[in-house]
Amino acid sequence: MFADRERLVEELQQIEDAGLWKQERLITGPQGVRINTEDGEVLNFCANNYLGLSSHPAILEAAHAALDSHGFGLSSVRFICGTQDIHKQLEARISKFLSTEDTILYTSCFDANGGLFETFLGPEDAVISDELNHASIIDGIRLCKAKRHRYSHADMSDLQRCLTDASDARTRMVVTDGVFSMHGDLAPLDEISALCEEHRAVLVVDDSHSTGFIGKTGRGTAEHFGVQDRVDIITSTLGKALGGASGGFTTGRREMIALLRQRSRPYLFSNTLAPAITAAGIRVLDLIDEEPERVERSQSNTLRFRQGMTRAGFAITPGIHPIVPIMIHDERKTMEMASAMNERGIFVVGFSYPVVPRGEARIRVQISAGHDTDQIDRAIAVFSEVGKDLGLLP
Repeated sequence: MFADRERLVEELQQIEDAGLWKQERLITGPQGVRINTEDGEVLNFCANNYLGLSSHPAILEAAHAALDSHGFGLSSVRFICGTQDIHKQLEARISKFLSTEDTILYTSCFDANGGLFETFLGPEDAVISDELNHASIIDGIRLCKAKRHRYSHADMSDLQRCLTDASDARTRMVVTDGVFSMHGDLAPLDEISALCEEHRAVLVVDDSHSTGFIGKTGRGTAEHFGVQDRVDIITSTLGKALGGASGGFTTGRREMIALLRQRSRPYLFSNTLAPAITAAGIRVLDLIDEEPERVERSQSNTLRFRQGMTRAGFAITPGIHPIVPIMIHDERKTMEMASAMNERGIFVVGFSYPVVPRGEARIRVQISAGHDTDQIDRAIAVFSEVGKDLGLLP
């Protein structure tokens, strides 16, 4: 018998009593703007399906074709017997899309971040991280032996301090999310890259919530700030805007990618990305270039929702990103609001501790290019109705 079972049961009960229990919603069909759940059809406002491509016919066609031509899986890591021609094609396509020198694929961006820092950094180096960086960056940093510095969120004076404090390091690596997933705010990459150049530091950006739809042509936060040639490494995902299945990548300077192929543990010890996902990833990047209106629609839908929610009286974090945090602060009220929204056909999820700090509970809405204006307006109207019912709006 498991000796600590009673302790775990008690801890689980504490989570539930505090109103922090995370209930998974059962979806009975494909991802999309409209999804089928066990309770019926709802409008989806909490997916990372930023471009509306998760179930696009062209993506499904590419995935089906790859199953026929390249099989289901490789049953191995790449350097043994797991690299196919389409893996190299996707890496080249990502490099072309983001104007980088080379790319390496991973099974997720979590793995990409997990294998990055210990490959490049040792005890004589320093890694400098924004305090709100994603958990995968935090865990990746824990695996390396470099001296660790953390700067206050998007605070350039504090970043300057960290760079100065680490001036004796062999290599200084600054790492930031391009977009912070719980807030929807963008890292000021123009200022960060300038500081990195001044201090001869390496700049790493996790652009998972940006690749494909932020920037004029969807090239991400580096394009948005005009610093594509000043970022050394970008990590990102195929699991959000770029098809929504799984898979991640690291792209950037040629020598850095080459070293990752030789030393990065998640790459060397994890199976190759499945052929269907690989081929679909290539097709997604082609679609973004073929249909630039998707990026434009993502941006216009975001503006419409943000303006409508502000007029309704909700406290939302300012910005331009499709991630729109609706701040409730009270954990129990947040869960009540999410439940009421779902009952009225708008699929959203409440976020509470430990996903966000205590007292910062929120509903994080994510807008898609796949939404039409009627659906955006419907969501705003239901939010307003529920907000008044719960006493959150006058």
